[in-house]
This record gives sequence, C-alpha cells and structure tokens, in this order.
Amino acid sequence: MSLYVISDPHLSFGTDKPMDIFRGWTDYEKRLESQWKALITDDDFVVIPGDISWAMSLEEAKKDFEFLNALPGTKIIGKGNHDYWWGTLRKMQMFLDENNFNTIKFLFNNAYRCGDYAVCGTRGWFFDSESEDVEKVLKRESGRLLTSVKAAKELGGTPVAFLHYPAVYDGKVCDEIFSVLKSEGITRCYFGHIHAERTGRFSLFEYDNIKFSLVSADFLEFCPKKVML
Repeated sequence: MSLYVISDPHLSFGTDKPMDIFRGWTDYEKRLESQWKALITDDDFVVIPGDISWAMSLEEAKKDFEFLNALPGTKIIGKGNHDYWWGTLRKMQMFLDENNFNTIKFLFNNAYRCGDYAVCGTRGWFFDSESEDVEKVLKRESGRLLTSVKAAKELGGTPVAFLHYPAVYDGKVCDEIFSVLKSEGITRCYFGHIHAERTGRFSLFEYDNIKFSLVSADFLEFCPKKVML
C-alpha cells in the first residue's frame, strides 16, 4: 500500500469546459487514466487536493465522479477554488452513497490513516486576496486545518498536509495557514493551484524546515506522485 497525490484535474465530462485550450492539456483525461492505471493499485490511496471538477452542482459532477471512482485505489478529495459543486459533508456523502461511488472520500475537517501516514488538510486561501471577507476566510481555513491536523494525530502515523492553495508563494507567507503547519509540527506539505509557466519555481522547496511540493496535474504531466517524507 502506497500514498500518492495529484491536484487540479479540472475534469469536465458533464460540462462544456475544455482544458485543451491550454498548453499541455491535450487528451489529458486519457493520459491521466493511462498513467494512473499503470501506477496505482486498489490497495493504494490518492489524495486530490482540489479543483476536481468544473461542475456547478453535484449532479453536474456525476460523470467526473464516475471517472474517478472507476480508477484504482481510494481517492481522498479536498476542495479547490473552482469546486463550486462542493456542499456540506452530509450532502456530499449522500451523493457518494446514492451513486455507489465507494472509492471516494472527502477531506473536510477530518483525517485519514493511510499506512504510515495520516492525511490532513484544507483548501487554504490566497493571503494577498483583496476580497472583503479575506480575514474571515483565513480564520475559517486555518481553523479547519488545525482540526484536520489534530484528527490526523489521533489516528497515529506521520501527519502529512495537503492544501489547494500554497502556504508559501513567491517569497510571501500565508501566516494564518503556515503558523498551523509550524506549530503542529508538520514537516511535509503538498499543494496545487499553480499552473503553466508559474510552476517551475515552486515545484519543490523548503521553508523554515517544512518541505513543500507542487502537485498540480499539468506540472506532474498527469501522473500521480508518490508521497514521501
């Protein structure tokens, strides 16, 4: 059993939102499926920290979930900034149960034990956002991260954090999120959100003894990355 991660698949089987208008995204669903099946077994876990689907509702996301559910392994899904279908945990779990999507779990104020690791995380937020409620959002997201990390510690194993937004980016630090990672002793964090020409500088780096890795699907060339400390 191994733990893998890949973020930002931006699936759109049920919507008209083609990603092949962007460089490097041609036939990405087939590439993702092929490489996933060549690497992942049913005993493995794959974390997908956000931007799962372009759908605006769970019903519209059904075909995207069918695609993910059919892939090998257990998928642990976090929220991204484009996941407008995301709702309450109860509503999303009902959606999984009603459609027999039994290989998918949600990362939302909770944690999962995966072998030697304990998966925790949240969406996060951009610290330089100019939205009026940015302080409220950051407080909420840091609280969710803390709840998730504490749940991971209760499960045992080494806690590994998965965020959608980076906590450290282009020389800036999201203090609200980073302070939780630091105070709770997290040493490994994976994140998505960053795409295209911006990916190179942020692929793998260390800040204040925490190792960060970018795992956006296009950066990984649509091949899940094995989680390692």
